[in-house]
Amino acid sequence: MTTEPSRYVPNELLSRLVGFRLYSVQFVMDHVQLRFDGPTQDMPCLSCDVMPAVETPAGLVRAGEPGYADALVALVPGDVVATTETTGGDLRIGLTSGTVALHPRFDDYTGPEIAYLSGFADGRWMCWRPGEETFEDLA
Repeated sequence: MTTEPSRYVPNELLSRLVGFRLYSVQFVMDHVQLRFDGPTQDMPCLSCDVMPAVETPAGLVRAGEPGYADALVALVPGDVVATTETTGGDLRIGLTSGTVALHPRFDDYTGPEIAYLSGFADGRWMCWRPGEETFEDLA
């Protein structure tokens, strides 16, 4: 009996954030960590090696622009209401207070990873890299 390796399904893991609350934004030297809590024992954390953009009713704010840190922190304590992940598009986490969008430009990333999602009790995790899955257009 042979088993095929599991295939990556866009938004399958990211969508598990729906219903969770963003309770912490932590700036750690050259990246940011978004931490969530919710109705299960899961404690997901999205570590973004590329700073995500923040969509607010007032408009889009990117890292390095005035008010960026304030816009990101203002998302706390927002509940996750939707997630999307599209190949050649972006990762999006829709919160009650705004949206986190992640799709780097070539000059935005300096390392091998874009983002890493972990903290699920069942051990599932995902690492997004340029040229792979959602970001295959960045090869």
